[in-house]
Amino acid sequence: MRRVMPGGYRVGAACADEFVAENVKLHSKRGGRRGGGGVWEVFGAVLTLLSAAFILSTLPLTGWMCAKVVQEYERAVIFRLGRVVKGRAKGPGLFWFIPWLDVIQTVDLRTVCFNIQPQEVLTADWVPLKVDAVVFYRVVDPFLWVTRVKNGYQATHALAQTTLRAALGAHTLTDILTQRTGIAKRMEEELHTASRLWGVLVERVELKDLTLPVGLQRCMASEAEAARRARAKMIVAEGEVKASRALKEAASGLSPVALHLRYLQSLSSVQSTASIVVFSLPTELLDTFLSNQH
Repeated sequence: MRRVMPGGYRVGAACADEFVAENVKLHSKRGGRRGGGGVWEVFGAVLTLLSAAFILSTLPLTGWMCAKVVQEYERAVIFRLGRVVKGRAKGPGLFWFIPWLDVIQTVDLRTVCFNIQPQEVLTADWVPLKVDAVVFYRVVDPFLWVTRVKNGYQATHALAQTTLRAALGAHTLTDILTQRTGIAKRMEEELHTASRLWGVLVERVELKDLTLPVGLQRCMASEAEAARRARAKMIVAEGEVKASRALKEAASGLSPVALHLRYLQSLSSVQSTASIVVFSLPTELLDTFLSNQH
């Protein structure tokens, strides 16, 4: 099955059948070119027939020399006189070959996991940081893995490092911190596009750790603390506004007599041991008293 991102990205990729189809086309083209080999093609075919006849005539003495076993998770690519033998890679199990004509290269098909060493990355908003990641991939086409790249493991590691730098360098620090999953998916798709020519299927890419400079960490911590204090003050202010509105609504529903009784009730609730009792007077009364003095 193939996974598709909402934005149109094909992630990690397609299934291994696509590689098989591409491999069939590749070998069909290769087989077409072999048809015009001329004298050397005939010489190779004759040498192969003579070797097979010699092995059959000397059985079972040479049988143990011509047998090889590969594990369930392995495949064997056979080069006969320097050219890849037609057909699928051999294995798993027992198969036969010609020892003096064939060279065998065994390919492991299990998923490989490797860590990308911390990379110095400069983000789109000029923030330096160190990022490391982990990549999971496996070989799905042994022929391409052997014939297209000299050292597939080293090439895949180098490609992952450069892809990590390019992917993170195109985003700001805020995007990297908030969209780590989306960035990892895009890295997976880019790695797959570049490495599928080697017979590799990238299964998963994950960002592990982001290391910021100490000074930047302090600045971000101060900014977060200031934001928390501002939110706390806003919450307190909103509470006071709601309390004043509720008090105003309650006061507007009381008559002057009821308000006076409520005031006397509040005075009666004061503890008898209190040495000082404060009475509140309306400001209108104070204004009248001050005007009479003048």
